[in-house]
Amino acid sequence: MPLLDLHPLVKLQHEFRLSMRRLHADLCRELRIDYVDLTQELRLPVGFFDRLRSVFPLESYSTWKVVGWIETLNDLLYLLDVCRQLKMEQDRREFTAQFFAECQEKFFEHGYFDDLFPSGRPQARGLERRVFGLCRRLAGELMQEALWFDPGVSVTWMQQQKMQRWDVPGHLKDNFEKAEPPGTVSTGIAGAWCQASHDVRKAVSQASGAVVFRIDSRGIKMRVGRMVSPVWSAQEKTGQWHWAYYSPVIAVQGKAGPVTVGPTLVYGKDRQPRRVVPTDRRQVERITRAWETIRLAWPDGHEVLALLTNRIIPLHAKGVVSFSYRHRPGLSFINCFDRDNLDLIDDLIHENSHHHLNLLLRKNVMYRGDHNQQIFYSPWRRSLRPLRGILHATFTFTMGALLFQHLASWGAGRNGSVRWKQAGLSQRDLQRARFRCVEEVESVRYSLLDLQYADEQLGWLTGPGRTLVQELAEAMTHVARMSERFRPEVERSSFGPALRRHIKELQRARHTYGPIRASDVRS
Repeated sequence: MPLLDLHPLVKLQHEFRLSMRRLHADLCRELRIDYVDLTQELRLPVGFFDRLRSVFPLESYSTWKVVGWIETLNDLLYLLDVCRQLKMEQDRREFTAQFFAECQEKFFEHGYFDDLFPSGRPQARGLERRVFGLCRRLAGELMQEALWFDPGVSVTWMQQQKMQRWDVPGHLKDNFEKAEPPGTVSTGIAGAWCQASHDVRKAVSQASGAVVFRIDSRGIKMRVGRMVSPVWSAQEKTGQWHWAYYSPVIAVQGKAGPVTVGPTLVYGKDRQPRRVVPTDRRQVERITRAWETIRLAWPDGHEVLALLTNRIIPLHAKGVVSFSYRHRPGLSFINCFDRDNLDLIDDLIHENSHHHLNLLLRKNVMYRGDHNQQIFYSPWRRSLRPLRGILHATFTFTMGALLFQHLASWGAGRNGSVRWKQAGLSQRDLQRARFRCVEEVESVRYSLLDLQYADEQLGWLTGPGRTLVQELAEAMTHVARMSERFRPEVERSSFGPALRRHIKELQRARHTYGPIRASDVRS
Protein backbone atom coordinates (compact mmCIF):
# COMPACT_ATOMS: atom_id res chain seq x y z
CA MET A 1 0.00 0.00 0.00
CA PRO A 2 1.61 3.33 -1.08
CA LEU A 3 0.48 5.14 2.08
CA LEU A 4 2.55 2.79 4.22
CA ASP A 5 5.52 2.29 1.90
CA LEU A 6 8.44 2.98 4.22
CA HIS A 7 11.20 3.55 1.66
CA PRO A 8 9.78 6.78 0.14
CA LEU A 9 9.13 8.06 3.67
CA VAL A 10 12.70 7.38 4.76
CA LYS A 11 13.96 9.20 1.68
CA LEU A 12 11.57 12.09 2.27
CA GLN A 13 12.65 12.38 5.90
CA HIS A 14 16.30 12.53 4.79
CA GLU A 15 15.45 15.30 2.32
CA PHE A 16 13.60 17.14 5.10
CA ARG A 17 16.65 16.95 7.34
CA LEU A 18 18.88 18.37 4.63
CA SER A 19 16.40 21.17 3.94
CA MET A 20 16.19 22.10 7.62
CA ARG A 21 19.97 22.17 7.90
CA ARG A 22 20.12 24.47 4.86
CA LEU A 23 17.39 26.64 6.37
CA HIS A 24 19.41 26.89 9.60
CA ALA A 25 22.40 28.16 7.62
CA ASP A 26 20.31 30.50 5.44
CA LEU A 27 18.56 32.09 8.40
CA CYS A 28 21.84 32.80 10.18
CA ARG A 29 23.31 34.28 7.01
CA GLU A 30 20.29 36.56 6.45
CA LEU A 31 20.30 37.74 10.05
CA ARG A 32 24.02 38.44 9.90
CA ILE A 33 23.91 40.32 6.57
CA ASP A 34 20.48 41.91 6.25
CA TYR A 35 19.35 42.59 9.83
CA VAL A 36 22.48 43.78 11.61
CA ASP A 37 20.75 46.76 13.25
CA LEU A 38 17.82 44.74 14.62
CA THR A 39 19.91 41.78 15.79
CA GLN A 40 22.21 44.17 17.63
CA GLU A 41 19.24 45.83 19.30
CA LEU A 42 17.99 42.40 20.37
CA ARG A 43 21.53 41.29 21.35
CA LEU A 44 21.04 38.22 19.22
CA PRO A 45 24.19 36.02 19.07
CA VAL A 46 23.83 35.04 15.40
CA GLY A 47 27.37 33.61 15.24
CA PHE A 48 26.55 31.32 18.16
CA PHE A 49 23.33 30.17 16.47
CA ASP A 50 25.35 29.36 13.37
CA ARG A 51 27.90 27.45 15.47
CA LEU A 52 25.16 25.08 16.60
CA ARG A 53 25.19 23.48 13.15
CA SER A 54 28.34 21.69 14.30
CA VAL A 55 26.44 20.42 17.36
CA PHE A 56 23.28 19.10 15.73
CA PRO A 57 23.70 15.69 14.06
CA LEU A 58 21.87 15.39 10.75
CA GLU A 59 19.29 13.04 12.30
CA SER A 60 18.22 15.73 14.77
CA TYR A 61 17.04 18.00 11.94
CA SER A 62 13.76 16.06 11.76
CA THR A 63 13.05 15.96 15.52
CA TRP A 64 10.73 18.09 17.63
CA LYS A 65 13.32 20.09 19.55
CA VAL A 66 15.75 21.13 16.81
CA VAL A 67 13.06 21.70 14.17
CA GLY A 68 10.99 23.68 16.69
CA TRP A 69 13.98 25.91 17.46
CA ILE A 70 14.70 26.52 13.75
CA GLU A 71 11.03 27.23 13.04
CA THR A 72 11.03 29.83 15.83
CA LEU A 73 14.16 31.38 14.32
CA ASN A 74 12.35 31.49 10.97
CA ASP A 75 9.35 33.20 12.60
CA LEU A 76 11.67 35.76 14.18
CA LEU A 77 13.22 36.60 10.82
CA TYR A 78 9.76 37.03 9.30
CA LEU A 79 8.72 39.39 12.11
CA LEU A 80 11.94 41.39 11.86
CA ASP A 81 11.11 41.93 8.20
CA VAL A 82 7.64 43.14 9.23
CA CYS A 83 9.30 45.57 11.65
CA ARG A 84 11.42 46.96 8.86
CA GLN A 85 8.45 47.29 6.50
CA LEU A 86 6.40 49.07 9.16
CA LYS A 87 9.08 51.72 9.59
CA MET A 88 8.90 52.54 5.88
CA GLU A 89 5.18 52.02 5.27
CA GLN A 90 3.12 55.08 4.30
CA ASP A 91 -0.35 53.50 4.48
CA ARG A 92 -0.25 51.64 7.80
CA ARG A 93 -3.96 50.82 7.81
CA GLU A 94 -3.74 48.95 4.53
CA PHE A 95 -0.53 47.22 5.59
CA THR A 96 -2.12 46.21 8.90
CA ALA A 97 -5.18 44.77 7.13
CA GLN A 98 -2.99 42.66 4.85
CA PHE A 99 -0.76 41.57 7.74
CA PHE A 100 -3.84 40.68 9.81
CA ALA A 101 -5.15 38.40 7.04
CA GLU A 102 -1.77 36.73 6.61
CA CYS A 103 -1.36 36.13 10.35
CA GLN A 104 -4.75 34.42 10.58
CA GLU A 105 -3.36 31.70 8.33
CA LYS A 106 0.34 31.70 9.22
CA PHE A 107 0.19 31.74 13.02
CA PHE A 108 -2.88 29.65 13.77
CA GLU A 109 -0.82 27.14 15.79
CA HIS A 110 1.70 29.39 17.51
CA GLY A 111 -0.53 31.83 19.37
CA TYR A 112 1.35 34.81 17.89
CA PHE A 113 -1.90 36.16 16.50
CA ASP A 114 -3.12 37.11 19.98
CA ASP A 115 0.18 38.90 20.68
CA LEU A 116 -0.06 40.90 17.48
CA PHE A 117 -3.80 41.58 17.45
CA PRO A 118 -5.06 41.24 21.06
CA SER A 119 -8.37 42.91 20.20
CA GLY A 120 -9.02 40.41 17.41
CA ARG A 121 -9.16 43.29 14.92
CA PRO A 122 -6.57 44.70 12.46
CA GLN A 123 -5.59 47.56 14.79
CA ALA A 124 -2.78 49.64 13.27
CA ARG A 125 -2.15 51.73 16.37
CA GLY A 126 0.69 50.25 18.42
CA LEU A 127 1.36 47.46 15.89
CA GLU A 128 5.07 48.28 15.56
CA ARG A 129 5.49 48.11 19.32
CA ARG A 130 3.61 44.80 19.52
CA VAL A 131 5.61 43.25 16.68
CA PHE A 132 8.95 44.25 18.19
CA GLY A 133 7.81 43.08 21.62
CA LEU A 134 7.08 39.66 20.12
CA CYS A 135 10.51 39.72 18.44
CA ARG A 136 12.12 40.41 21.81
CA ARG A 137 10.26 37.52 23.41
CA LEU A 138 11.18 35.06 20.64
CA ALA A 139 14.82 36.21 20.73
CA GLY A 140 14.93 35.48 24.46
CA GLU A 141 13.44 32.01 24.00
CA LEU A 142 15.88 31.22 21.20
CA MET A 143 18.91 32.35 23.18
CA GLN A 144 17.99 30.39 26.30
CA GLU A 145 17.24 27.18 24.42
CA ALA A 146 20.40 27.53 22.31
CA LEU A 147 22.49 27.99 25.46
CA TRP A 148 21.61 24.51 26.74
CA PHE A 149 21.78 22.40 23.60
CA ASP A 150 25.42 21.88 24.60
CA PRO A 151 26.69 24.05 27.49
CA GLY A 152 30.29 23.21 26.58
CA VAL A 153 29.84 24.81 23.17
CA SER A 154 28.32 27.88 24.83
CA VAL A 155 31.43 28.33 26.99
CA THR A 156 33.81 27.68 24.08
CA TRP A 157 32.03 30.16 21.81
CA MET A 158 32.07 32.83 24.50
CA GLN A 159 35.83 32.38 24.92
CA GLN A 160 36.42 32.52 21.15
CA GLN A 161 34.65 35.90 21.08
CA LYS A 162 37.22 37.19 23.60
CA MET A 163 34.46 37.81 26.13
CA GLN A 164 35.23 37.57 29.84
CA ARG A 165 31.60 36.73 30.53
CA TRP A 166 28.29 36.55 28.71
CA ASP A 167 24.97 37.32 30.42
CA VAL A 168 21.81 35.85 28.88
CA PRO A 169 18.41 36.89 30.34
CA GLY A 170 16.08 33.94 30.71
CA HIS A 171 12.97 32.50 32.32
CA LEU A 172 12.46 29.37 34.36
CA LYS A 173 8.67 29.34 34.24
CA ASP A 174 6.84 26.25 33.06
CA ASN A 175 6.63 25.89 29.30
CA PHE A 176 3.45 24.18 28.15
CA GLU A 177 4.38 23.82 24.46
CA LYS A 178 7.47 21.77 25.37
CA ALA A 179 6.13 20.42 28.69
CA GLU A 180 8.97 21.82 30.81
CA PRO A 181 8.37 22.18 34.59
CA PRO A 182 9.21 25.45 36.38
CA GLY A 183 12.68 25.75 37.85
CA THR A 184 14.19 23.41 35.26
CA VAL A 185 16.46 23.66 32.24
CA SER A 186 15.98 21.38 29.22
CA THR A 187 19.34 20.28 27.82
CA GLY A 188 20.55 18.34 24.81
CA ILE A 189 18.28 17.40 21.91
CA ALA A 190 16.46 14.34 23.27
CA GLY A 191 14.58 15.63 26.31
CA ALA A 192 17.10 15.50 29.19
CA TRP A 193 16.66 18.15 31.88
CA CYS A 194 18.10 19.39 35.13
CA GLN A 195 16.29 20.87 38.13
CA ALA A 196 17.34 23.53 40.61
CA SER A 197 17.23 22.94 44.35
CA HIS A 198 14.12 23.78 46.35
CA ASP A 199 15.60 27.07 47.61
CA VAL A 200 16.55 28.17 44.12
CA ARG A 201 13.12 27.25 42.74
CA LYS A 202 11.49 29.27 45.51
CA ALA A 203 13.62 32.31 44.67
CA VAL A 204 12.81 31.89 40.97
CA SER A 205 9.10 31.69 41.76
CA GLN A 206 9.28 34.92 43.78
CA ALA A 207 10.94 36.59 40.78
CA SER A 208 8.11 35.37 38.47
CA GLY A 209 10.58 33.08 36.73
CA ALA A 210 12.94 35.80 35.49
CA VAL A 211 16.65 34.89 35.80
CA VAL A 212 20.02 35.65 34.22
CA PHE A 213 22.41 32.96 33.00
CA ARG A 214 26.06 33.98 33.28
CA ILE A 215 28.58 32.16 31.11
CA ASP A 216 32.32 32.43 31.81
CA SER A 217 35.38 30.26 31.30
CA ARG A 218 34.49 28.07 34.28
CA GLY A 219 30.93 27.23 33.28
CA ILE A 220 27.38 28.56 33.58
CA LYS A 221 25.69 30.04 36.66
CA MET A 222 22.16 31.27 37.17
CA ARG A 223 21.44 34.50 39.00
CA VAL A 224 18.07 35.43 40.48
CA GLY A 225 18.06 38.54 42.65
CA ARG A 226 21.12 38.27 44.87
CA MET A 227 21.21 34.47 44.69
CA VAL A 228 23.80 32.84 42.41
CA SER A 229 23.52 29.12 41.69
CA PRO A 230 26.11 27.16 39.68
CA VAL A 231 24.37 25.05 37.03
CA TRP A 232 27.18 23.51 34.99
CA SER A 233 30.97 23.56 35.28
CA ALA A 234 33.41 23.01 32.46
CA GLN A 235 35.53 19.88 32.84
CA GLU A 236 38.03 18.22 30.51
CA LYS A 237 35.50 15.83 28.96
CA THR A 238 31.80 15.99 29.73
CA GLY A 239 31.47 18.77 32.28
CA GLN A 240 29.69 18.58 35.63
CA TRP A 241 26.06 19.36 36.48
CA HIS A 242 25.39 21.05 39.82
CA TRP A 243 21.64 20.81 39.50
CA ALA A 244 19.90 17.41 39.62
CA TYR A 245 20.24 15.89 36.15
CA TYR A 246 17.54 13.63 34.65
CA SER A 247 18.05 11.53 31.53
CA PRO A 248 15.11 11.16 29.13
CA VAL A 249 12.59 8.51 30.13
CA ILE A 250 12.60 5.89 27.36
CA ALA A 251 9.37 4.02 26.61
CA VAL A 252 10.59 2.20 23.49
CA GLN A 253 14.05 1.60 22.08
CA GLY A 254 13.52 1.24 18.35
CA LYS A 255 15.55 1.09 15.14
CA ALA A 256 14.97 4.79 14.50
CA GLY A 257 16.09 5.70 18.02
CA PRO A 258 14.49 5.94 21.45
CA VAL A 259 10.91 7.07 21.99
CA THR A 260 10.95 9.21 25.12
CA VAL A 261 8.15 10.21 27.48
CA GLY A 262 8.23 13.70 28.95
CA PRO A 263 6.52 15.20 31.99
CA THR A 264 2.73 15.27 32.22
CA LEU A 265 0.82 18.38 31.18
CA VAL A 266 -2.07 18.97 33.61
CA TYR A 267 -5.14 20.94 32.53
CA GLY A 268 -7.70 22.79 34.64
CA LYS A 269 -11.47 22.57 34.48
CA ASP A 270 -11.44 25.29 31.84
CA ARG A 271 -9.47 22.93 29.54
CA GLN A 272 -6.41 25.16 29.68
CA PRO A 273 -2.92 23.93 30.72
CA ARG A 274 -2.14 24.76 34.33
CA ARG A 275 1.09 22.98 35.35
CA VAL A 276 3.72 20.43 34.37
CA VAL A 277 4.38 17.49 36.72
CA PRO A 278 6.50 14.30 36.66
CA THR A 279 4.94 11.41 34.75
CA ASP A 280 3.82 8.37 36.70
CA ARG A 281 5.75 5.25 35.70
CA ARG A 282 2.47 3.42 35.11
CA GLN A 283 1.67 5.76 32.22
CA VAL A 284 5.06 5.03 30.66
CA GLU A 285 4.30 1.32 30.92
CA ARG A 286 0.88 1.84 29.28
CA ILE A 287 2.53 3.67 26.39
CA THR A 288 5.09 0.88 26.00
CA ARG A 289 2.36 -1.77 25.94
CA ALA A 290 0.25 0.21 23.44
CA TRP A 291 3.30 0.61 21.20
CA GLU A 292 3.99 -3.13 21.34
CA THR A 293 0.35 -3.91 20.56
CA ILE A 294 0.56 -1.83 17.38
CA ARG A 295 3.77 -3.67 16.43
CA LEU A 296 2.09 -7.05 16.79
CA ALA A 297 -1.30 -6.20 15.28
CA TRP A 298 -0.23 -3.90 12.44
CA PRO A 299 3.48 -4.24 11.53
CA ASP A 300 3.31 -1.84 8.55
CA GLY A 301 1.66 0.86 10.62
CA HIS A 302 4.17 0.30 13.39
CA GLU A 303 7.11 0.91 11.05
CA VAL A 304 5.73 4.33 10.13
CA LEU A 305 5.00 5.08 13.80
CA ALA A 306 8.55 4.18 14.81
CA LEU A 307 9.97 6.35 12.03
CA LEU A 308 8.00 9.52 12.78
CA THR A 309 7.18 9.64 16.51
CA ASN A 310 10.05 10.21 18.95
CA ARG A 311 8.56 11.91 22.02
CA ILE A 312 5.27 11.63 23.89
CA ILE A 313 3.84 14.08 26.43
CA PRO A 314 1.02 12.61 28.56
CA LEU A 315 -1.99 14.87 29.09
CA HIS A 316 -4.01 14.83 32.31
CA ALA A 317 -6.96 16.67 30.88
CA LYS A 318 -10.63 15.77 31.05
CA GLY A 319 -12.33 16.37 27.73
CA VAL A 320 -9.13 17.40 25.89
CA VAL A 321 -8.22 15.35 22.83
CA SER A 322 -4.65 14.45 21.94
CA PHE A 323 -2.82 16.88 19.66
CA SER A 324 0.47 17.73 17.97
CA TYR A 325 2.17 20.73 16.31
CA ARG A 326 3.25 21.04 12.68
CA HIS A 327 6.43 22.86 13.76
CA ARG A 328 7.42 20.14 16.26
CA PRO A 329 7.53 16.88 14.24
CA GLY A 330 7.60 13.68 16.25
CA LEU A 331 6.17 15.27 19.42
CA SER A 332 2.74 13.89 20.37
CA PHE A 333 0.60 15.10 23.28
CA ILE A 334 -1.49 12.07 24.31
CA ASN A 335 -4.37 12.08 26.79
CA CYS A 336 -3.44 9.12 28.98
CA PHE A 337 -5.84 9.77 31.86
CA ASP A 338 -9.24 10.47 30.33
CA ARG A 339 -8.86 7.70 27.72
CA ASP A 340 -8.63 3.90 28.00
CA ASN A 341 -6.09 1.49 26.52
CA LEU A 342 -7.81 1.20 23.13
CA ASP A 343 -8.01 4.99 22.92
CA LEU A 344 -4.30 5.22 23.73
CA ILE A 345 -3.45 2.94 20.81
CA ASP A 346 -5.71 4.97 18.54
CA ASP A 347 -4.24 8.31 19.70
CA LEU A 348 -0.65 7.19 19.07
CA ILE A 349 -1.53 6.35 15.46
CA HIS A 350 -3.69 9.45 15.03
CA GLU A 351 -0.98 11.93 16.06
CA ASN A 352 1.65 10.02 14.10
CA SER A 353 -0.59 10.38 11.07
CA HIS A 354 -0.47 14.15 11.52
CA HIS A 355 3.35 13.91 11.57
CA HIS A 356 3.12 11.74 8.44
CA LEU A 357 0.94 14.18 6.49
CA ASN A 358 2.92 17.20 7.68
CA LEU A 359 6.07 15.58 6.28
CA LEU A 360 4.32 15.03 2.94
CA LEU A 361 3.11 18.65 2.95
CA ARG A 362 6.64 19.93 3.49
CA LYS A 363 7.58 18.29 0.20
CA ASN A 364 4.48 19.01 -1.88
CA VAL A 365 1.82 21.70 -2.18
CA MET A 366 -1.38 19.65 -2.23
CA TYR A 367 -4.13 22.27 -2.37
CA ARG A 368 -4.68 25.85 -3.51
CA GLY A 369 -7.42 28.47 -3.49
CA ASP A 370 -8.77 27.35 -0.12
CA HIS A 371 -8.49 30.77 1.55
CA ASN A 372 -9.27 29.12 4.91
CA GLN A 373 -12.99 29.04 4.07
CA GLN A 374 -15.20 26.99 6.40
CA ILE A 375 -17.35 25.30 3.75
CA PHE A 376 -16.84 21.51 4.01
CA TYR A 377 -18.72 19.48 6.63
CA SER A 378 -16.48 17.45 8.93
CA PRO A 379 -18.03 14.14 10.06
CA TRP A 380 -15.68 14.16 13.06
CA ARG A 381 -16.16 17.70 14.35
CA ARG A 382 -19.72 17.91 13.02
CA SER A 383 -19.07 21.44 11.84
CA LEU A 384 -17.81 23.20 8.73
CA ARG A 385 -14.07 23.15 8.13
CA PRO A 386 -11.65 24.45 5.48
CA LEU A 387 -10.17 22.13 2.87
CA ARG A 388 -6.91 21.90 4.84
CA GLY A 389 -8.78 20.55 7.87
CA ILE A 390 -10.75 18.04 5.81
CA LEU A 391 -7.57 16.74 4.15
CA HIS A 392 -5.86 16.27 7.53
CA ALA A 393 -8.92 14.57 9.03
CA THR A 394 -9.43 12.26 6.05
CA PHE A 395 -5.78 11.22 6.12
CA THR A 396 -5.59 10.60 9.87
CA PHE A 397 -8.90 8.79 10.14
CA THR A 398 -8.06 6.61 7.14
CA MET A 399 -5.05 5.50 9.18
CA GLY A 400 -7.40 5.00 12.12
CA ALA A 401 -9.68 2.80 10.04
CA LEU A 402 -6.68 0.72 8.95
CA LEU A 403 -5.60 0.41 12.58
CA PHE A 404 -9.02 -0.79 13.77
CA GLN A 405 -9.32 -3.21 10.87
CA HIS A 406 -5.98 -4.80 11.82
CA LEU A 407 -6.81 -4.80 15.53
CA ALA A 408 -10.12 -6.52 14.79
CA SER A 409 -8.37 -9.22 12.76
CA TRP A 410 -5.65 -9.61 15.41
CA GLY A 411 -8.26 -10.00 18.15
CA ALA A 412 -10.20 -12.66 16.28
CA GLY A 413 -9.49 -16.40 16.07
CA ARG A 414 -8.49 -19.01 18.61
CA ASN A 415 -5.74 -17.03 20.35
CA GLY A 416 -7.32 -13.60 19.82
CA SER A 417 -8.76 -13.27 23.32
CA VAL A 418 -5.39 -14.14 24.88
CA ARG A 419 -3.60 -11.53 22.78
CA TRP A 420 -6.17 -8.86 23.65
CA LYS A 421 -5.94 -9.60 27.36
CA GLN A 422 -2.13 -9.32 27.25
CA ALA A 423 -2.57 -5.96 25.52
CA GLY A 424 -4.80 -4.74 28.36
CA LEU A 425 -7.90 -4.91 26.17
CA SER A 426 -11.28 -6.54 26.75
CA GLN A 427 -13.76 -8.32 24.50
CA ARG A 428 -15.88 -5.17 24.54
CA ASP A 429 -12.82 -3.31 23.25
CA LEU A 430 -12.76 -5.79 20.37
CA GLN A 431 -16.40 -4.99 19.61
CA ARG A 432 -15.63 -1.27 19.84
CA ALA A 433 -12.65 -1.63 17.48
CA ARG A 434 -14.94 -3.27 14.91
CA PHE A 435 -17.51 -0.52 15.38
CA ARG A 436 -14.86 2.21 15.04
CA CYS A 437 -13.60 0.60 11.84
CA VAL A 438 -17.06 0.60 10.25
CA GLU A 439 -17.79 4.09 11.57
CA GLU A 440 -14.59 5.47 10.05
CA VAL A 441 -15.37 3.81 6.72
CA GLU A 442 -18.60 5.83 6.59
CA SER A 443 -16.95 9.09 7.70
CA VAL A 444 -13.94 8.88 5.43
CA ARG A 445 -16.08 7.97 2.42
CA TYR A 446 -18.14 11.12 3.08
CA SER A 447 -15.09 13.39 3.12
CA LEU A 448 -13.46 11.65 0.15
CA LEU A 449 -16.44 12.74 -1.95
CA ASP A 450 -15.86 16.35 -0.87
CA LEU A 451 -12.15 16.13 -1.61
CA GLN A 452 -12.85 14.67 -5.04
CA TYR A 453 -15.40 17.44 -5.67
CA ALA A 454 -12.85 20.07 -4.57
CA ASP A 455 -10.48 18.60 -7.13
CA GLU A 456 -12.76 17.97 -10.10
CA GLN A 457 -15.24 20.87 -9.78
CA LEU A 458 -13.31 23.59 -7.90
CA GLY A 459 -9.80 22.76 -9.11
CA TRP A 460 -8.40 23.17 -5.59
CA LEU A 461 -6.15 20.09 -5.49
CA THR A 462 -2.74 19.97 -7.11
CA GLY A 463 -1.29 16.87 -8.78
CA PRO A 464 0.28 15.56 -5.55
CA GLY A 465 -2.95 16.33 -3.68
CA ARG A 466 -4.98 14.39 -6.23
CA THR A 467 -2.59 11.44 -5.99
CA LEU A 468 -2.86 11.41 -2.19
CA VAL A 469 -6.67 11.45 -2.30
CA GLN A 470 -6.60 8.55 -4.77
CA GLU A 471 -4.34 6.58 -2.40
CA LEU A 472 -6.71 7.31 0.50
CA ALA A 473 -9.65 6.11 -1.60
CA GLU A 474 -7.83 2.89 -2.48
CA ALA A 475 -6.97 2.28 1.18
CA MET A 476 -10.58 2.88 2.19
CA THR A 477 -11.84 0.47 -0.47
CA HIS A 478 -9.58 -2.19 1.05
CA VAL A 479 -10.75 -1.46 4.62
CA ALA A 480 -14.41 -1.43 3.59
CA ARG A 481 -14.04 -4.81 1.91
CA MET A 482 -12.31 -6.31 4.96
CA SER A 483 -14.84 -4.81 7.38
CA GLU A 484 -17.79 -6.45 5.61
CA ARG A 485 -16.85 -9.65 7.45
CA PHE A 486 -17.80 -8.19 10.84
CA ARG A 487 -20.16 -5.35 9.87
CA PRO A 488 -23.33 -7.46 10.44
CA GLU A 489 -22.05 -8.30 13.92
CA VAL A 490 -21.50 -4.58 14.66
CA GLU A 491 -25.02 -3.76 13.48
CA ARG A 492 -26.47 -6.41 15.85
CA SER A 493 -24.30 -5.35 18.79
CA SER A 494 -24.86 -2.64 21.41
CA PHE A 495 -22.94 -0.33 19.05
CA GLY A 496 -25.52 -0.81 16.30
CA PRO A 497 -27.76 2.13 17.30
CA ALA A 498 -24.75 4.49 17.40
CA LEU A 499 -23.69 3.36 13.93
CA ARG A 500 -27.18 3.90 12.53
CA ARG A 501 -27.37 7.37 14.09
CA HIS A 502 -24.00 8.23 12.61
CA ILE A 503 -25.06 7.16 9.12
CA LYS A 504 -28.27 9.23 9.39
CA GLU A 505 -26.24 12.27 10.53
CA LEU A 506 -24.03 11.93 7.46
CA GLN A 507 -27.08 11.68 5.23
CA ARG A 508 -28.55 14.84 6.78
CA ALA A 509 -25.21 16.64 6.40
CA ARG A 510 -24.99 15.68 2.73
CA HIS A 511 -28.51 16.95 2.17
CA THR A 512 -27.74 20.20 4.01
CA TYR A 513 -24.20 21.03 2.92
CA GLY A 514 -23.22 19.22 -0.20
CA PRO A 515 -22.02 19.01 -2.75
CA ILE A 516 -20.35 22.41 -2.64
CA ARG A 517 -21.16 24.38 -5.79
CA ALA A 518 -18.74 26.82 -7.38
CA SER A 519 -21.29 29.59 -6.73
CA ASP A 520 -21.14 28.82 -3.00
CA VAL A 521 -17.45 29.68 -2.80
CA ARG A 522 -16.64 33.22 -1.68
CA SER A 523 -13.72 34.84 -3.46
